[in-house]
Amino acid sequence: MADELDLLRRANPVPTDGPHYGDGPLDHHAERRLDALLRQRTARRPRLYWGLAAGGVVAALVSALLFTGQTTAPAAAAPRPLVVRADSTPVPLETLAERARVADGSAVLRKGTHVRTWSLGMSDDKPPITYPEERIVRWNADDSHTETVDDGRHRTTRTYPPSWSDAPPQSPPPHDVARLRAYLQEAAYSKTPLDTGELLDAVDYVLDTWHLGARETAALAQLLAGTDGLKPVGQVTDRLGRRGQAYVYEQSGTRRMLIMDPATGAVLGLETTFTKAEPEYGVKAGDVMDYSAWTG
Repeated sequence: MADELDLLRRANPVPTDGPHYGDGPLDHHAERRLDALLRQRTARRPRLYWGLAAGGVVAALVSALLFTGQTTAPAAAAPRPLVVRADSTPVPLETLAERARVADGSAVLRKGTHVRTWSLGMSDDKPPITYPEERIVRWNADDSHTETVDDGRHRTTRTYPPSWSDAPPQSPPPHDVARLRAYLQEAAYSKTPLDTGELLDAVDYVLDTWHLGARETAALAQLLAGTDGLKPVGQVTDRLGRRGQAYVYEQSGTRRMLIMDPATGAVLGLETTFTKAEPEYGVKAGDVMDYSAWTG
């Protein structure tokens, strides 16, 4: 309980640099921190799943209400899971990490992101609904930033005043493997080393804040190469038409597929699918729980 209370305090839905009105929306980072609390609590009840990529069902519903003025979020067709090419050759993560080390080093670390997400929302009495979202976050020299969100029906841009933090994920990610491991653990609000699933969650979280440079990408690829259970499966074409190498991790009725650029080792996307049915929520094995595609 103490850890949960500490996490809730850090979520801080009304930060000093946030909107100064009682019913205003959480900013993206507060949404993700609140989602981390929900994940920590629902981990004890594995039948309840929340879409991570768009900040969870809560965030998706909040976005729908704020941006459309409707009482019902718009439905979208559920995406099919990505398919590995049968004739492709799996590339070990160690090989990809080596490619990342010798790749063109011109890419630089930049705060901000451009990500498209699909997130599945469920309830006890309604069919599952997929929530699509595109989010572009750009930071300025004075540490202010703008966030543009498109839910498929409305596009809204908000500007946030200058803010700064020396804690992950607001602080720059390091390009040393050991320090990056500690950084991701802190970003995940964990006091213990992360397992592979938790590590992928933390990578998702950080990529929603930073566009990694070549050195950070190489460090992350090397870190992932040392994880347990993340297996190479071959080539996929992601939902933006990009070819990538896929790496799969299965745990607790879900399959996580990490898609990485075969030349640079950059993370292109992350997909979570159900590996077993949840009839009480209308979910079938193979349904996509959530998906993120980062473009910079």
